[in-house]
Amino acid sequence: MTRRAGRERAGRFLAEGAQAVREALRYGEVYELFVTEQAAARNAELVTEARDSGVQVSTVTDRAADGLSETVTPQGIVAVCELLDVSLDEALAEPGLVAVLVGVSDPGNAGTVTRVADAAGASAVIFAGDTVDPHNGKCVRASTGSVFHLPLARSRNTAAVFEACRKAGLRLVAADGHATTDLTKVDLSRPTAWVFGSEAHGLDPDVLEAVDDVVRVPILGKAESLNLATAAAVCLYATHLR
Repeated sequence: MTRRAGRERAGRFLAEGAQAVREALRYGEVYELFVTEQAAARNAELVTEARDSGVQVSTVTDRAADGLSETVTPQGIVAVCELLDVSLDEALAEPGLVAVLVGVSDPGNAGTVTRVADAAGASAVIFAGDTVDPHNGKCVRASTGSVFHLPLARSRNTAAVFEACRKAGLRLVAADGHATTDLTKVDLSRPTAWVFGSEAHGLDPDVLEAVDDVVRVPILGKAESLNLATAAAVCLYATHLR
């Protein structure tokens, strides 16, 4: 389950770390909890909560816990959870503010944007095109449990994602550092699907042509640019402030 193909075959994924496990137990479907003796002592309340919920708790060695980890600093506590993604129609059933990630390959960036979207009150996050799996261990950990809080959908067909968003009444607005239109000049009064690309390469020209508006976050100082998560935070919160 540390690889995408294995996760999809099993219909399950791993949530690592105390915060992710806590949110999994409260908002997800957990089948089993693996924990080292040291981690169990540090997180006694989570172990108790898991047992009280009927979740099987298995004590493992540090080496076994490391083998389950996809991160550089394993925390010794891992939950086996049911996959979270839903269909596009289900994710967009009650759209208000939606984040669409297109071609974002870095799991840390994808997880952090999911966390930002959750904090900004988004109704869903959609992973479109060749974007990292939201169940990737680093993505889950970077979200600090937000993957369990709001609907996640994924589709390799970006055009189908855009069509579904428009069908749900959403206006597609892409964030691009080279856009000529400033964020402060765009109409955000309608329900909006914000489209974000990879930090390294941005959005492809065909994607930029397919959306309704392309805007940039104004750089008021001498910084060369903003990272993906920061730009996403500015854009998503701007929707509420307009």
